[in-house]
Amino acid sequence: MGFRNWEIKWKRLNWYAPDEKQWQYHGVIFPPISYSAEQVDLRNPLVGPRDEQVLTGYMRPHYLGTDPLGRDLAAGLLHGCRTALLVGLVAMSIAALIGILLGALAGYYGDDRLYWKRAYFLAFFFGLFAFCFLAFVWGAYPLGELLRSGNFLKAGFYLTLLGVLLAAISTLLGWILGQLPFLSVKKRLPLDLAVMRFIELINSIPVLLLILAILPLIKDSSIYTVMVLIGLLSWTGIAKFIRAEMLRIRALPYVEAARALGYRELSIIWRQALPNALPPVLIALAFGMAAAVLTESFLSFINVGLPPEQVSWGSLLRSARDAGISAWWLALFPGLAIFFTLSIFNLLGEGINKTLDPKEV
Repeated sequence: MGFRNWEIKWKRLNWYAPDEKQWQYHGVIFPPISYSAEQVDLRNPLVGPRDEQVLTGYMRPHYLGTDPLGRDLAAGLLHGCRTALLVGLVAMSIAALIGILLGALAGYYGDDRLYWKRAYFLAFFFGLFAFCFLAFVWGAYPLGELLRSGNFLKAGFYLTLLGVLLAAISTLLGWILGQLPFLSVKKRLPLDLAVMRFIELINSIPVLLLILAILPLIKDSSIYTVMVLIGLLSWTGIAKFIRAEMLRIRALPYVEAARALGYRELSIIWRQALPNALPPVLIALAFGMAAAVLTESFLSFINVGLPPEQVSWGSLLRSARDAGISAWWLALFPGLAIFFTLSIFNLLGEGINKTLDPKEV
């Protein structure tokens, strides 16, 4: 349950030598760090690892010191590690999903392999307009309430259900309109050109500036908001990797043989071409996780995006800036944690690169 949820009688009990007979027990097991990340120790505000500390009852020393509010630095580092890894995993999962999808389609079809009927062009723009209107205009208030309250799963389910429903309606509409002679004419769709121009548009503005511009517009932002924003703006590198591999793979003999045998294009992409194009993406994911951790640390350092009570490595560094140079432990240990985490992800990316490089074999 956590110490913060304990009843008062349990908090005040001397666990080493209880006086009441009803509290007799054989032994007590305490964790090495007997503090939570948000727990405030008013007896020991801003104490260093070697400073004298006031300890009562079962409370253990603050091994790495405390911040100006009296929160344990070691507990904050562990909680910040969870936050950093969660941001990296979730953000890069979103980025990988978007980047792999767009990069695979753009690389395989290019500018000369995808043809659509005019009816499907009209149906696509109709579905896109309807989705934007229903999600962000007509449904802006309920969607905003879900996001502000932190119900991202419900918001994602709402958007996914709306998108699937409108996609089905648009497909049916395109099939009906495709029966007309004028709208049944097929036109070439330069998908690769469109995706690359979209990537250049996103890359023209730094990701950090976009996040700093979007976050103030969200009333009650949280760590989940930061994850989603980093993921939605960090997929371009993955898409470029997949596109380059798909441009090479689509000309290989086994892909041409699959097309000659009459396999559907989507089946060739997902079953034959894409599995062979994924290994280089692991490199981009490793480096992307390092960038996501660094972005989250910077945002929390400048107190943007995350709630003030949220403990992270960046917020610990911010408390070090406020406390001054005398509180060296508040800058040293979180800085080392960020440094080692980024180094591990970068070394992981370099290791994957050497493993997949045929010249190194």
